[in-house]
Amino acid sequence: MKIAFAGLGVMGAPMARHLVEAGHDVTGFNRTTAKTLAWATATGGKAAATVAEAAQGVELFILCVGNDDDVRTVVTEALPHLADGAVIVDHTTTSAKVAREMAELAQGQGRQFVDAPVSGGQAGAENGQLSVMAGGDAAALATAEPALKAYSKAIKHMGPAGSGQLTKMVNQIAIAGVVQGLAEAVHFAQVAGLDTDAAYEAVSKGAAQSWQMDNRWKTAAKGEFEFGFAVDWMRKDLGLVLDEARSNGARLSLTALVDQFYAEVQAMGGNRWDTSSLAARLQSRD
Repeated sequence: MKIAFAGLGVMGAPMARHLVEAGHDVTGFNRTTAKTLAWATATGGKAAATVAEAAQGVELFILCVGNDDDVRTVVTEALPHLADGAVIVDHTTTSAKVAREMAELAQGQGRQFVDAPVSGGQAGAENGQLSVMAGGDAAALATAEPALKAYSKAIKHMGPAGSGQLTKMVNQIAIAGVVQGLAEAVHFAQVAGLDTDAAYEAVSKGAAQSWQMDNRWKTAAKGEFEFGFAVDWMRKDLGLVLDEARSNGARLSLTALVDQFYAEVQAMGGNRWDTSSLAARLQSRD
C-alpha cells in the first residue's frame, strides 16, 4: 500500500518504521526536516519536504501530531493531494469535536477520516504493540487495518467519528486514578518504613495488580521519572477530558483533582517526567 506518515516523533517514527518493515511504500514527513531525513535514512523510507508532497497520490495518509490545530493544518493541506477514496487515519489524541469536523471535511472531498488514538506509549510504538481505538466509517477502518496491524496488537472500532477520541478519554481517566493510587501506595509504604520492593512483591500478585504497578512501582519508589508518557502530554489529554465532561455532564471529580496534582508536578519542573511522577509531589513533602 502507498502510505504517507506525518509526524515522526517518539511515537510516529517507530510506527512508520514498522510500516516500512512490513513492506509498504512509505513516505514520511515531519515539520523538523532533520527528523524526516534521519527517519528515512534509518528505515529506508522516503522523505518529503511538505505535507502536500507526502500526500501526493497516496491511498492511506496517517498522522500522529500534537493537538487539534496541528491536525486541522495537516489534514487540510493533505486532502487535495490524496488519491480519490483515500483514507486518513489520525493517531493524535484530540478532541472528539475536531475528529467529527475532519471526518465531515474529508467526506466532502471524497475521502474518509478515521480518528484512531492509541494506547501503549513509546514502548508500545517501538515494539509494535499499540492498542488502537477507532471512530469513523467501519469500511474505511477495514481498508486501513492491514497496515495498522504493523504496529498494533489490538484495533477496536468504537462507532461514528469522534468515538475513538471519546474512548481514549476513558483510557486517560482510568490511568489518572490508577497512577494517583499507585503514588499514594508507594508514599505510604515509604513513610511506614516498609521495604518497598517487598511491599510490591506482597501486593502485586493480588487485586491491587495493574500495568502501572508492574511497570512504575519500583522506579517511582526510587524517585526515577524518566520513563514513558510526559506530564505535559497527560495534562493536555486531561484538559480534553475535562472539556468534554463539561459538555456531556459527566462527573469527574477524581480526574479534575489529579489534573491539579499534575499541575503541581509541572511547577516542580517535572513537565517532561513520566506520569508516575505524581509520587514526586508526595515525596517532596516527606
